[in-house]
Amino acid sequence: MNLSVLLGVVGPWQLIIVLIIVLLLFGGKKIPELMKGLGQGIKEFKDASKDTPKEPEKKEEKPKTE
Repeated sequence: MNLSVLLGVVGPWQLIIVLIIVLLLFGGKKIPELMKGLGQGIKEFKDASKDTPKEPEKKEEKPKTE
């Protein structure tokens, strides 16, 4: 089944209601802090995904000499 059929179409009124509920739960002062933390998390994720090598490095095993 298609996901949009299960969830329905989210309209502008549903988004407004969700935003009002979030505002009531967290308050006006806490929301900017939450958004700042979310933005920093996304930025760190993007930076980490750019730094990863495309091919894993092959490690050469050295034989043990006893």
